[in-house]
Amino acid sequence: MSTTPIPTPTGDFVAEGQPDQALATLAVEQVSDAGRPEQWWQVIWSSKKARVGVVILAVYVLVGIFAPLIAPHDPLDSSFTPLAGPSATNWLGTTTSGQDIASQLIYGTRISLLVGLFAGFIATAIALVIGMISGYAEGTLLDDVLSFITNVALVIPALPLIITLVAYSEVRGIWLIVGVISITSWAGAARAKRAQIITLRNRDFVTAAKFSGEGTWRIVFREIMPNMTSLVAASFVGAATGAIGAEAGLAALGLGDSQSVSWGTMLYQSNAQGAIAQGLWLWVFVPGLVLAILMTAMTFINFGVDLLSNPHLREDA
Repeated sequence: MSTTPIPTPTGDFVAEGQPDQALATLAVEQVSDAGRPEQWWQVIWSSKKARVGVVILAVYVLVGIFAPLIAPHDPLDSSFTPLAGPSATNWLGTTTSGQDIASQLIYGTRISLLVGLFAGFIATAIALVIGMISGYAEGTLLDDVLSFITNVALVIPALPLIITLVAYSEVRGIWLIVGVISITSWAGAARAKRAQIITLRNRDFVTAAKFSGEGTWRIVFREIMPNMTSLVAASFVGAATGAIGAEAGLAALGLGDSQSVSWGTMLYQSNAQGAIAQGLWLWVFVPGLVLAILMTAMTFINFGVDLLSNPHLREDA
């Protein structure tokens, strides 16, 4: 008996004698594929802006890791001719002290990425603990105390506080900058996490965890926090972006670590030594440009992180 192929909705063909079984199998496969959720990296990568940001950030990370191999010279080497223009030896010229601008620029990538990573992580961790405990204990004395601390941190001007703490510190260094930025930038994120956990603490899965005898810390950080992953990720990216800008700003004001090379210290030295008046516009322009590109890339990545918490934005990604 001859069989006639029957087309399926997917464009495949099945034999006439077994259409029901084949169609049922295809239907199950389609339902399985449709029900499989996208992984978080797939969601972020689906955003064109986020893809651009990830690629740019990856380039910066590679430059920071392999700076000793990429940089043509030691960034503190002052044996070159001062005020030299761009050449094969000095790609972007030299400073008034005879140091290679390109090498300082490449090594400065490390400082910005380290400050962004550690300050963003610490600030996010502080905001996570205070905001989630406060929200879960809403209406109690603990919530009142933590909310009061958060409100005080919100109303204190962050920039003057940072400048004061760094200026009067006896020892300056990258870890001081990380610590100061961390303890002055967590309050806003803590308030957002408190509001979010208040909407989650009465869900059925939290009630079930309470009846099963789980402790407060386990409920907060093992049951509720996984449902706030996108908010936590967005908070970290925002805190890291702010930390990178804050470090550059402090260094540009002369409050950075004089023993290290960063984009901010390059801006400070170029301004102090009148780089523009002497025609060394690359010394001023390039550090500001690479800093702006890095912060823009971090902002683009945040667009992709937003897609995790708001699926309605994915259509426009």
